[in-house]
Amino acid sequence: MIIAVDGPVAAGKGTLARRLAAALDYGYLDTGSIYRAVAARILAGGGDPEDHDLAAQTAENLQPGDLERDDLRREAVGQAASKVAANQAVREALLAFQRRFAVQPPGGKTGAVLDGRDIGTVVCPDAHVKLFLTASMEARARRRHKELLERGEESIYARVLQDLRERDARDSGRETAPLKAAEDALRLDTSEMDADQVFAAAIAEITKRQRP
Repeated sequence: MIIAVDGPVAAGKGTLARRLAAALDYGYLDTGSIYRAVAARILAGGGDPEDHDLAAQTAENLQPGDLERDDLRREAVGQAASKVAANQAVREALLAFQRRFAVQPPGGKTGAVLDGRDIGTVVCPDAHVKLFLTASMEARARRRHKELLERGEESIYARVLQDLRERDARDSGRETAPLKAAEDALRLDTSEMDADQVFAAAIAEITKRQRP
């Protein structure tokens, strides 16, 4: 079974996807980490994430170990990753990797959970279950602000809110695989939901799709 979990940053998709994978004993892939890994390598080398050729070359040479970098969650890397993800050549270089993971998850797992922004629409349009998480801009900014502070990073709520607005505009407006819900996705507004409620709704949808 392939489960696609999509949505904008700080909507709760990563938390849900990891929990689903653990509960179902499925493989888990944070596809955003792939783009973050490309961005992190570019930034570490002093390059420009909007350099088309450099980003494409970096993506083509990405190694599994790059997904374990300790700087992937830095805010600067996240911003750069959004720019890298708009590069068609980068997306093509990484698409095959994601699809291989979905159909052949590591460890002989019987299913895979992938979270990102275009899993249900581009990467795995035939996924058995598609979930699209969203939340109000303010709720997402509060979560992101809290997350940054808990990691010991400096954070100003107003700046986080502005960054989210800019990233949403960029992710939704790009020509290449824009952020949007698949027509057959279950949409969950998590603004007023806690993690347990989101998990319960997702499990109910998965159970429904598993029935003969």
